[in-house]
Amino acid sequence: MSVDATVVNVALPSITDDLGGGLAGQQWVANSYLLTLAALILISGSLADLFGERRLFVLGVLGFGVTSVLCAIAPSIEVLIAARALQGVSGALLTPASLAIIIAVFPPAERGKAIGTWTAWGGIGILIGPLLGGQIVDSLSWRWVFGINVPLVALTLALAARYVPEGHRAEGPRPHVDVRGAVLCALGLAGPTFALIEQPMLGWGDPRVWGFGIAGLVLFALFLRHESRAREPMLPLGLFARRNFRWGNVETLAMYGGLSVMTFFLVLFLQQVAGFSALQAGTIMLVPTGVMFALSRRFGALADRYGPRLFMGIGPIVSACGLLLLMRVDASVSFLGDLLPGLLVFSLGLSIAVAPLTAAVLADADEAQAGIASAVNNAVARTAALVATAAVGAVLASSFAGKVEEQAAAFSLPPAAQVLVDETKDLTLGVAAGAGIPAELTRATSDAAVDTFHLALMIGAVLMAAGGVLGLVGIRNPTRDVCAEDCAGGQFAGQPVEAGRSPAPAPASPVVEPAPA
Repeated sequence: MSVDATVVNVALPSITDDLGGGLAGQQWVANSYLLTLAALILISGSLADLFGERRLFVLGVLGFGVTSVLCAIAPSIEVLIAARALQGVSGALLTPASLAIIIAVFPPAERGKAIGTWTAWGGIGILIGPLLGGQIVDSLSWRWVFGINVPLVALTLALAARYVPEGHRAEGPRPHVDVRGAVLCALGLAGPTFALIEQPMLGWGDPRVWGFGIAGLVLFALFLRHESRAREPMLPLGLFARRNFRWGNVETLAMYGGLSVMTFFLVLFLQQVAGFSALQAGTIMLVPTGVMFALSRRFGALADRYGPRLFMGIGPIVSACGLLLLMRVDASVSFLGDLLPGLLVFSLGLSIAVAPLTAAVLADADEAQAGIASAVNNAVARTAALVATAAVGAVLASSFAGKVEEQAAAFSLPPAAQVLVDETKDLTLGVAAGAGIPAELTRATSDAAVDTFHLALMIGAVLMAAGGVLGLVGIRNPTRDVCAEDCAGGQFAGQPVEAGRSPAPAPASPVVEPAPA
Protein backbone atom coordinates (compact mmCIF):
# COMPACT_ATOMS: atom_id res chain seq x y z
CA MET A 1 0.00 0.00 0.00
CA SER A 2 2.91 2.36 0.72
CA VAL A 3 4.34 1.66 -2.74
CA ASP A 4 0.92 2.23 -4.31
CA ALA A 5 0.64 5.60 -2.57
CA THR A 6 3.41 7.09 -4.71
CA VAL A 7 3.57 4.86 -7.77
CA VAL A 8 0.27 5.74 -9.46
CA ASN A 9 0.90 9.44 -10.22
CA VAL A 10 3.92 8.54 -12.33
CA ALA A 11 1.70 6.28 -14.46
CA LEU A 12 -1.07 8.83 -15.09
CA PRO A 13 0.21 10.12 -18.47
CA SER A 14 0.51 6.56 -19.79
CA ILE A 15 -2.96 5.74 -18.50
CA THR A 16 -4.34 8.75 -20.37
CA ASP A 17 -2.55 7.73 -23.57
CA ASP A 18 -4.19 4.30 -23.35
CA LEU A 19 -7.64 4.98 -21.91
CA GLY A 20 -8.17 8.69 -22.55
CA GLY A 21 -10.01 10.92 -20.13
CA GLY A 22 -7.74 13.97 -20.15
CA LEU A 23 -6.96 15.83 -16.95
CA ALA A 24 -10.37 14.93 -15.49
CA GLY A 25 -9.61 11.22 -15.87
CA GLN A 26 -6.20 11.67 -14.27
CA GLN A 27 -7.75 13.53 -11.34
CA TRP A 28 -10.40 10.87 -10.84
CA VAL A 29 -7.87 8.03 -10.89
CA ALA A 30 -5.95 9.74 -8.09
CA ASN A 31 -8.86 11.24 -6.18
CA SER A 32 -11.36 8.37 -6.16
CA TYR A 33 -8.86 6.45 -4.01
CA LEU A 34 -8.36 9.42 -1.67
CA LEU A 35 -12.11 10.02 -1.46
CA THR A 36 -13.04 6.62 -0.05
CA LEU A 37 -9.90 6.37 2.06
CA ALA A 38 -10.46 9.74 3.74
CA ALA A 39 -14.15 9.04 4.32
CA LEU A 40 -13.76 5.57 5.81
CA ILE A 41 -10.46 5.54 7.68
CA LEU A 42 -12.04 7.03 10.81
CA ILE A 43 -14.46 4.13 11.27
CA SER A 44 -11.94 1.38 10.63
CA GLY A 45 -10.84 1.27 14.25
CA SER A 46 -14.40 0.55 15.34
CA LEU A 47 -14.61 -2.20 12.73
CA ALA A 48 -11.42 -3.74 14.12
CA ASP A 49 -12.98 -3.76 17.59
CA LEU A 50 -16.14 -5.31 16.19
CA PHE A 51 -14.70 -8.05 13.97
CA GLY A 52 -11.16 -8.51 15.27
CA GLU A 53 -7.88 -7.06 14.03
CA ARG A 54 -6.70 -10.09 12.06
CA ARG A 55 -10.00 -10.60 10.29
CA LEU A 56 -10.18 -6.95 9.24
CA PHE A 57 -6.51 -6.94 8.22
CA VAL A 58 -6.90 -10.03 6.04
CA LEU A 59 -10.08 -8.61 4.51
CA GLY A 60 -8.31 -5.34 3.73
CA VAL A 61 -5.27 -7.06 2.20
CA LEU A 62 -7.43 -9.42 0.15
CA GLY A 63 -9.60 -6.55 -1.03
CA PHE A 64 -6.53 -4.55 -1.96
CA GLY A 65 -5.29 -7.45 -4.07
CA VAL A 66 -8.62 -7.97 -5.83
CA THR A 67 -9.06 -4.28 -6.58
CA SER A 68 -5.46 -4.10 -7.84
CA VAL A 69 -6.33 -6.80 -10.38
CA LEU A 70 -9.44 -4.85 -11.37
CA CYS A 71 -7.29 -1.75 -11.89
CA ALA A 72 -4.75 -3.71 -13.93
CA ILE A 73 -7.32 -5.14 -16.34
CA ALA A 74 -9.59 -2.08 -16.53
CA PRO A 75 -10.84 -1.73 -20.13
CA SER A 76 -11.88 1.91 -19.72
CA ILE A 77 -11.09 4.94 -17.60
CA GLU A 78 -14.48 4.64 -15.90
CA VAL A 79 -13.80 1.09 -14.74
CA LEU A 80 -10.35 2.10 -13.50
CA ILE A 81 -11.82 4.97 -11.49
CA ALA A 82 -14.39 2.67 -9.88
CA ALA A 83 -11.70 0.11 -9.05
CA ARG A 84 -9.53 2.81 -7.49
CA ALA A 85 -12.44 3.87 -5.29
CA LEU A 86 -12.83 0.28 -4.09
CA GLN A 87 -9.08 0.14 -3.55
CA GLY A 88 -9.42 3.11 -1.20
CA VAL A 89 -12.02 1.20 0.81
CA SER A 90 -9.58 -1.68 1.19
CA GLY A 91 -6.82 0.71 2.20
CA ALA A 92 -9.05 2.22 4.87
CA LEU A 93 -9.57 -1.27 6.35
CA LEU A 94 -5.98 -2.38 6.02
CA THR A 95 -3.85 0.36 7.53
CA PRO A 96 -5.48 0.86 10.95
CA ALA A 97 -5.88 -2.90 11.38
CA SER A 98 -2.17 -3.46 10.74
CA LEU A 99 -1.24 -1.03 13.51
CA ALA A 100 -3.88 -2.55 15.79
CA ILE A 101 -2.27 -5.98 15.34
CA ILE A 102 1.11 -4.58 16.38
CA ILE A 103 -0.42 -3.02 19.48
CA ALA A 104 -2.18 -6.28 20.35
CA VAL A 105 0.75 -8.63 19.69
CA PHE A 106 3.77 -6.82 21.12
CA PRO A 107 4.20 -6.09 24.83
CA PRO A 108 4.50 -2.42 25.80
CA ALA A 109 8.29 -2.63 26.16
CA GLU A 110 8.69 -3.79 22.53
CA ARG A 111 5.84 -1.87 20.98
CA GLY A 112 7.72 1.30 20.11
CA LYS A 113 10.41 -0.63 18.25
CA ALA A 114 7.78 -2.67 16.40
CA ILE A 115 5.85 0.43 15.33
CA GLY A 116 9.12 2.05 14.26
CA THR A 117 9.89 -0.96 12.06
CA TRP A 118 6.36 -0.83 10.61
CA THR A 119 6.63 2.85 9.73
CA ALA A 120 10.17 2.41 8.40
CA TRP A 121 9.00 -0.22 5.91
CA GLY A 122 6.16 2.10 4.94
CA GLY A 123 8.71 4.84 4.38
CA ILE A 124 10.82 2.55 2.20
CA GLY A 125 7.76 1.78 0.09
CA ILE A 126 7.06 5.48 -0.35
CA LEU A 127 10.71 6.14 -1.18
CA ILE A 128 11.00 3.50 -3.92
CA GLY A 129 7.47 3.94 -5.28
CA PRO A 130 8.14 6.65 -7.90
CA LEU A 131 11.35 4.97 -9.06
CA LEU A 132 9.70 1.55 -9.28
CA GLY A 133 6.62 2.96 -10.98
CA GLY A 134 8.66 4.80 -13.58
CA GLN A 135 10.68 1.69 -14.38
CA ILE A 136 7.54 -0.44 -14.70
CA VAL A 137 5.77 2.05 -16.96
CA ASP A 138 8.78 2.47 -19.24
CA SER A 139 9.69 -1.23 -19.39
CA LEU A 140 6.28 -2.94 -19.26
CA SER A 141 2.97 -1.10 -19.01
CA TRP A 142 1.07 1.10 -16.61
CA ARG A 143 -1.12 -1.92 -15.88
CA TRP A 144 1.76 -3.60 -14.07
CA VAL A 145 1.89 -0.67 -11.66
CA PHE A 146 -1.23 -2.26 -10.18
CA GLY A 147 -0.34 -5.84 -11.07
CA ILE A 148 2.80 -5.73 -8.93
CA ASN A 149 0.56 -5.54 -5.86
CA VAL A 150 -0.70 -9.09 -6.43
CA PRO A 151 2.45 -11.03 -5.41
CA LEU A 152 2.94 -8.63 -2.49
CA VAL A 153 -0.63 -9.31 -1.36
CA ALA A 154 -0.12 -13.08 -1.68
CA LEU A 155 3.05 -12.89 0.42
CA THR A 156 1.31 -10.75 3.05
CA LEU A 157 -1.61 -13.17 3.32
CA ALA A 158 0.76 -16.12 3.70
CA LEU A 159 2.71 -14.37 6.45
CA ALA A 160 -0.51 -13.29 8.18
CA ALA A 161 -1.83 -16.86 8.18
CA ARG A 162 1.35 -18.09 9.82
CA TYR A 163 2.35 -15.34 12.22
CA VAL A 164 -0.63 -13.09 13.01
CA PRO A 165 -2.78 -14.37 15.89
CA GLU A 166 -6.53 -14.52 15.64
CA GLY A 167 -6.85 -11.37 17.70
CA HIS A 168 -9.81 -10.40 19.80
CA ARG A 169 -13.08 -8.64 19.56
CA ALA A 170 -13.84 -5.88 21.98
CA GLU A 171 -15.37 -7.11 25.20
CA GLY A 172 -18.37 -5.52 26.80
CA PRO A 173 -20.96 -3.56 24.82
CA ARG A 174 -20.94 -4.04 21.06
CA PRO A 175 -18.78 -1.30 19.48
CA HIS A 176 -20.73 1.27 17.53
CA VAL A 177 -19.80 1.85 13.89
CA ASP A 178 -20.79 5.28 12.62
CA VAL A 179 -22.01 4.08 9.23
CA ARG A 180 -24.30 7.06 8.72
CA GLY A 181 -21.43 9.45 9.37
CA ALA A 182 -19.15 7.61 6.94
CA VAL A 183 -21.78 7.66 4.18
CA LEU A 184 -22.56 11.35 4.69
CA CYS A 185 -18.84 12.17 4.71
CA ALA A 186 -18.17 10.22 1.50
CA LEU A 187 -21.11 11.76 -0.36
CA GLY A 188 -20.34 15.21 1.03
CA LEU A 189 -16.81 15.03 -0.36
CA ALA A 190 -17.85 13.37 -3.62
CA GLY A 191 -20.31 16.10 -4.67
CA PRO A 192 -17.92 19.08 -4.70
CA THR A 193 -15.15 16.85 -6.10
CA PHE A 194 -17.35 15.91 -9.06
CA ALA A 195 -18.30 19.54 -9.64
CA LEU A 196 -14.71 20.78 -9.59
CA ILE A 197 -13.29 18.03 -11.80
CA GLU A 198 -16.09 17.99 -14.39
CA GLN A 199 -16.74 21.74 -14.54
CA PRO A 200 -14.08 22.48 -17.18
CA MET A 201 -15.78 20.02 -19.56
CA LEU A 202 -19.43 20.61 -18.67
CA GLY A 203 -19.41 24.27 -17.59
CA TRP A 204 -20.84 25.83 -14.45
CA GLY A 205 -24.26 26.13 -16.07
CA ASP A 206 -24.66 22.37 -16.37
CA PRO A 207 -27.21 21.12 -13.78
CA ARG A 208 -24.96 18.17 -12.95
CA VAL A 209 -22.14 20.47 -11.92
CA TRP A 210 -23.98 22.84 -9.64
CA GLY A 211 -26.45 20.15 -8.58
CA PHE A 212 -23.80 17.73 -7.35
CA GLY A 213 -21.78 20.60 -5.87
CA ILE A 214 -24.66 21.99 -3.82
CA ALA A 215 -25.88 18.52 -2.82
CA GLY A 216 -22.39 17.62 -1.62
CA LEU A 217 -22.08 20.76 0.49
CA VAL A 218 -25.50 20.12 2.05
CA LEU A 219 -24.60 16.50 2.81
CA PHE A 220 -21.28 17.53 4.35
CA ALA A 221 -23.12 20.03 6.55
CA LEU A 222 -25.47 17.21 7.58
CA PHE A 223 -22.39 15.09 8.32
CA LEU A 224 -21.05 17.73 10.72
CA ARG A 225 -24.48 18.08 12.32
CA HIS A 226 -24.73 14.31 12.74
CA GLU A 227 -21.24 14.12 14.26
CA SER A 228 -22.12 16.82 16.79
CA ARG A 229 -25.09 14.76 18.00
CA ALA A 230 -23.95 11.16 17.53
CA ARG A 231 -23.40 9.00 20.61
CA GLU A 232 -20.11 7.64 19.27
CA PRO A 233 -19.12 9.85 16.32
CA MET A 234 -16.34 8.86 13.96
CA LEU A 235 -15.18 12.51 14.07
CA PRO A 236 -15.24 13.81 17.67
CA LEU A 237 -15.80 17.51 17.03
CA GLY A 238 -14.94 18.24 20.65
CA LEU A 239 -11.29 17.75 19.76
CA PHE A 240 -11.43 20.93 17.71
CA ALA A 241 -12.14 22.92 20.87
CA ARG A 242 -8.45 22.43 21.68
CA ARG A 243 -6.45 25.31 20.24
CA ASN A 244 -3.41 23.49 18.87
CA PHE A 245 -5.48 20.62 17.52
CA ARG A 246 -7.79 23.03 15.71
CA TRP A 247 -5.10 25.27 14.27
CA GLY A 248 -2.80 22.35 13.55
CA ASN A 249 -5.44 20.73 11.37
CA VAL A 250 -6.19 24.01 9.61
CA GLU A 251 -2.48 24.30 8.85
CA THR A 252 -2.49 20.67 7.71
CA LEU A 253 -5.30 21.46 5.28
CA ALA A 254 -3.39 24.37 3.73
CA MET A 255 0.08 22.81 3.76
CA TYR A 256 -0.89 19.40 2.42
CA GLY A 257 -3.05 21.09 -0.19
CA GLY A 258 0.04 22.92 -1.46
CA LEU A 259 2.12 19.74 -1.27
CA SER A 260 -0.42 17.79 -3.31
CA VAL A 261 -0.68 20.48 -5.98
CA MET A 262 3.10 20.39 -6.47
CA THR A 263 3.51 16.62 -6.56
CA PHE A 264 0.47 15.94 -8.76
CA PHE A 265 1.05 18.56 -11.45
CA LEU A 266 4.86 18.38 -11.49
CA VAL A 267 4.80 14.73 -12.58
CA LEU A 268 2.28 15.52 -15.32
CA PHE A 269 4.26 18.54 -16.55
CA LEU A 270 7.55 16.68 -16.69
CA GLN A 271 6.14 13.86 -18.81
CA GLN A 272 3.53 15.62 -20.95
CA VAL A 273 5.32 18.90 -21.63
CA ALA A 274 9.04 18.54 -20.86
CA GLY A 275 9.28 15.10 -22.47
CA PHE A 276 10.64 13.22 -19.46
CA SER A 277 10.17 9.46 -19.31
CA ALA A 278 8.18 7.96 -16.45
CA LEU A 279 11.41 6.71 -14.89
CA GLN A 280 13.03 10.15 -15.07
CA ALA A 281 9.97 11.80 -13.53
CA GLY A 282 9.80 9.16 -10.80
CA THR A 283 13.48 9.59 -9.99
CA ILE A 284 13.04 13.34 -9.55
CA MET A 285 10.22 12.72 -7.06
CA LEU A 286 12.73 10.95 -4.82
CA VAL A 287 14.18 14.32 -3.83
CA PRO A 288 11.43 15.49 -1.42
CA THR A 289 11.06 12.07 0.19
CA GLY A 290 14.81 11.60 0.57
CA VAL A 291 15.32 15.01 2.16
CA MET A 292 12.37 14.40 4.47
CA PHE A 293 13.76 11.13 5.76
CA ALA A 294 17.23 12.64 6.16
CA LEU A 295 16.26 15.79 8.07
CA SER A 296 12.80 15.46 9.66
CA ARG A 297 13.97 13.70 12.81
CA ARG A 298 16.63 16.36 13.38
CA PHE A 299 14.11 19.17 13.15
CA GLY A 300 11.75 17.14 15.33
CA ALA A 301 14.42 17.03 18.03
CA LEU A 302 14.85 20.81 17.78
CA ALA A 303 11.08 21.28 18.05
CA ASP A 304 11.07 19.12 21.19
CA ARG A 305 13.67 21.46 22.65
CA TYR A 306 12.32 24.85 21.58
CA GLY A 307 8.64 24.18 20.92
CA PRO A 308 6.87 23.48 17.60
CA ARG A 309 5.33 26.90 16.88
CA LEU A 310 8.28 28.53 15.13
CA PHE A 311 9.01 25.43 13.05
CA MET A 312 5.37 25.14 12.00
CA GLY A 313 5.46 28.76 10.87
CA ILE A 314 8.82 28.92 9.13
CA GLY A 315 8.72 25.51 7.42
CA PRO A 316 5.75 26.07 5.10
CA ILE A 317 7.02 29.55 4.17
CA VAL A 318 10.38 28.03 3.19
CA SER A 319 8.50 25.46 1.10
CA ALA A 320 6.56 28.26 -0.58
CA CYS A 321 9.89 29.84 -1.56
CA GLY A 322 10.91 26.51 -3.07
CA LEU A 323 7.79 26.47 -5.23
CA LEU A 324 8.52 29.99 -6.42
CA LEU A 325 12.04 28.88 -7.36
CA LEU A 326 10.49 26.13 -9.48
CA MET A 327 8.84 28.81 -11.61
CA ARG A 328 12.15 29.01 -13.49
CA VAL A 329 11.10 25.75 -15.16
CA ASP A 330 10.10 25.77 -18.82
CA ALA A 331 9.62 23.11 -21.50
CA SER A 332 13.39 22.62 -21.86
CA VAL A 333 13.87 22.01 -18.15
CA SER A 334 17.23 21.11 -16.64
CA PHE A 335 17.27 18.93 -13.53
CA LEU A 336 20.38 20.42 -11.92
CA GLY A 337 19.81 24.01 -12.94
CA ASP A 338 16.02 24.36 -12.77
CA LEU A 339 14.46 21.55 -10.73
CA LEU A 340 16.93 20.60 -8.01
CA PRO A 341 17.34 24.00 -6.28
CA GLY A 342 13.60 24.52 -5.92
CA LEU A 343 12.96 20.94 -4.86
CA LEU A 344 15.67 21.10 -2.20
CA VAL A 345 14.28 24.32 -0.71
CA PHE A 346 10.73 22.97 -0.88
CA SER A 347 11.80 19.73 0.81
CA LEU A 348 13.76 21.58 3.48
CA GLY A 349 10.59 23.46 4.41
CA LEU A 350 8.65 20.22 4.69
CA SER A 351 11.37 18.75 6.88
CA ILE A 352 11.19 21.75 9.20
CA ALA A 353 7.41 21.64 9.60
CA VAL A 354 5.97 18.15 9.27
CA ALA A 355 7.23 16.45 12.44
CA PRO A 356 6.45 19.42 14.74
CA LEU A 357 3.01 19.78 13.15
CA THR A 358 2.05 16.15 13.66
CA ALA A 359 3.45 16.06 17.18
CA ALA A 360 1.73 19.30 18.23
CA VAL A 361 -1.63 17.97 17.06
CA LEU A 362 -1.16 14.75 19.02
CA ALA A 363 0.16 16.49 22.13
CA ASP A 364 -3.00 18.58 22.35
CA ALA A 365 -5.20 15.49 22.66
CA ASP A 366 -5.64 13.44 25.80
CA GLU A 367 -3.60 10.25 25.88
CA ALA A 368 -6.78 8.20 25.50
CA GLN A 369 -7.61 10.12 22.30
CA ALA A 370 -4.16 10.02 20.68
CA GLY A 371 -5.23 7.39 18.15
CA ILE A 372 -8.33 9.17 16.94
CA ALA A 373 -6.49 12.52 16.98
CA SER A 374 -3.87 11.18 14.60
CA ALA A 375 -6.52 9.50 12.44
CA VAL A 376 -8.37 12.81 12.13
CA ASN A 377 -5.16 14.60 11.18
CA ASN A 378 -4.43 11.92 8.61
CA ALA A 379 -7.93 12.22 7.15
CA VAL A 380 -7.55 16.00 6.98
CA ALA A 381 -4.26 15.59 5.07
CA ARG A 382 -5.88 13.25 2.55
CA THR A 383 -8.93 15.49 2.21
CA ALA A 384 -6.60 18.42 1.52
CA ALA A 385 -5.02 16.47 -1.33
CA LEU A 386 -8.45 15.55 -2.70
CA VAL A 387 -9.89 19.07 -2.63
CA ALA A 388 -6.73 20.90 -3.69
CA THR A 389 -6.03 18.83 -6.80
CA ALA A 390 -9.69 19.02 -7.84
CA ALA A 391 -10.04 22.78 -7.26
CA VAL A 392 -6.68 23.76 -8.71
CA GLY A 393 -7.27 21.41 -11.64
CA ALA A 394 -10.46 23.31 -12.46
CA VAL A 395 -8.59 26.63 -12.43
CA LEU A 396 -5.74 25.29 -14.57
CA ALA A 397 -8.07 23.63 -17.08
CA SER A 398 -9.99 26.86 -17.64
CA SER A 399 -6.80 28.89 -17.98
CA PHE A 400 -5.12 26.48 -20.39
CA ALA A 401 -8.22 25.98 -22.53
CA GLY A 402 -8.63 29.72 -22.96
CA LYS A 403 -5.02 30.17 -24.04
CA VAL A 404 -5.14 27.27 -26.51
CA GLU A 405 -8.43 28.38 -28.05
CA GLU A 406 -7.07 31.90 -28.51
CA GLN A 407 -3.91 30.63 -30.21
CA ALA A 408 -5.70 28.03 -32.38
CA ALA A 409 -8.19 30.63 -33.65
CA ALA A 410 -5.38 32.26 -35.61
CA PHE A 411 -4.92 29.14 -37.77
CA SER A 412 -7.14 27.33 -40.26
CA LEU A 413 -6.69 23.75 -39.14
CA PRO A 414 -7.79 20.57 -40.94
CA PRO A 415 -10.25 18.37 -38.98
CA ALA A 416 -7.59 15.87 -37.86
CA ALA A 417 -5.39 18.66 -36.51
CA GLN A 418 -8.35 20.23 -34.71
CA VAL A 419 -8.95 16.90 -32.97
CA LEU A 420 -5.34 16.93 -31.74
CA VAL A 421 -5.78 20.47 -30.44
CA ASP A 422 -8.98 19.50 -28.62
CA GLU A 423 -7.25 16.50 -27.04
CA THR A 424 -4.40 18.72 -25.89
CA LYS A 425 -6.90 21.17 -24.43
CA ASP A 426 -8.56 18.39 -22.43
CA LEU A 427 -5.16 17.27 -21.15
CA THR A 428 -4.45 20.77 -19.75
CA LEU A 429 -0.70 20.19 -19.35
CA GLY A 430 0.15 19.10 -22.89
CA VAL A 431 1.56 20.20 -26.24
CA ALA A 432 -0.34 20.09 -29.54
CA ALA A 433 1.90 18.38 -32.08
CA GLY A 434 1.36 16.16 -35.10
CA ALA A 435 0.25 16.18 -38.71
CA GLY A 436 -1.37 19.45 -39.71
CA ILE A 437 -0.31 21.35 -36.58
CA PRO A 438 1.81 24.42 -37.47
CA ALA A 439 5.09 24.73 -35.59
CA GLU A 440 3.97 28.13 -34.30
CA LEU A 441 0.90 26.55 -32.69
CA THR A 442 3.00 23.78 -31.15
CA ARG A 443 5.25 26.40 -29.54
CA ALA A 444 2.24 28.42 -28.43
CA THR A 445 0.59 25.45 -26.70
CA SER A 446 3.92 24.57 -25.07
CA ASP A 447 4.19 28.12 -23.73
CA ALA A 448 0.58 27.93 -22.53
CA ALA A 449 1.34 24.69 -20.68
CA VAL A 450 4.38 26.28 -19.01
CA ASP A 451 2.29 29.30 -17.95
CA THR A 452 -0.39 26.98 -16.60
CA PHE A 453 2.16 24.99 -14.61
CA HIS A 454 3.56 28.23 -13.18
CA LEU A 455 0.02 29.11 -12.09
CA ALA A 456 -0.19 25.77 -10.26
CA LEU A 457 3.09 26.50 -8.50
CA MET A 458 1.88 29.97 -7.52
CA ILE A 459 -1.32 28.56 -6.02
CA GLY A 460 0.67 25.89 -4.21
CA ALA A 461 3.03 28.54 -2.83
CA VAL A 462 0.10 30.62 -1.56
CA LEU A 463 -1.35 27.56 0.19
CA MET A 464 1.99 26.68 1.78
CA ALA A 465 2.64 30.24 2.93
CA ALA A 466 -0.89 30.49 4.31
CA GLY A 467 -0.23 27.33 6.31
CA GLY A 468 2.89 28.91 7.80
CA VAL A 469 1.09 32.11 8.75
CA LEU A 470 -1.72 30.10 10.34
CA GLY A 471 0.85 28.16 12.34
CA LEU A 472 2.52 31.32 13.63
CA VAL A 473 -0.80 32.94 14.52
CA GLY A 474 -2.70 29.98 15.93
CA ILE A 475 -0.23 27.57 17.53
CA ARG A 476 0.97 27.87 21.12
CA ASN A 477 3.96 25.93 22.37
CA PRO A 478 2.51 23.13 24.54
CA THR A 479 3.33 22.78 28.21
CA ARG A 480 4.14 19.07 27.88
CA ASP A 481 6.55 17.19 25.64
CA VAL A 482 5.39 16.85 22.05
CA CYS A 483 7.81 14.05 21.01
CA ALA A 484 8.26 15.56 17.55
CA GLU A 485 11.45 13.56 17.03
CA ASP A 486 9.28 10.42 17.05
CA CYS A 487 6.94 11.82 14.36
CA ALA A 488 9.54 12.29 11.66
CA GLY A 489 7.37 11.27 8.74
CA GLY A 490 4.11 12.66 10.03
CA GLN A 491 1.13 12.42 7.73
CA PHE A 492 3.57 12.82 4.83
CA ALA A 493 4.23 9.13 5.40
CA GLY A 494 0.71 8.27 6.57
CA GLN A 495 1.87 8.06 10.16
CA PRO A 496 2.44 8.20 13.13
CA VAL A 497 -0.78 6.65 14.44
CA GLU A 498 -3.26 5.83 11.71
CA ALA A 499 -6.06 4.20 13.66
CA GLY A 500 -9.38 5.53 14.78
CA ARG A 501 -9.30 3.30 17.87
CA SER A 502 -7.29 2.78 21.01
CA PRO A 503 -3.96 4.57 20.73
CA ALA A 504 -0.46 3.26 20.78
CA PRO A 505 1.36 4.31 23.91
CA ALA A 506 3.24 7.06 22.09
CA PRO A 507 3.41 8.62 18.63
CA ALA A 508 5.58 6.59 16.32
CA SER A 509 8.19 7.72 13.83
CA PRO A 510 7.98 7.93 10.20
CA VAL A 511 3.58 9.69 1.94
CA VAL A 512 3.75 11.74 -0.46
CA GLU A 513 0.34 11.31 -1.40
CA PRO A 514 0.48 13.28 -2.84
CA ALA A 515 -1.26 13.29 -2.19
CA PRO A 516 -1.37 12.80 -3.57
CA ALA A 517 -2.59 9.81 -6.09
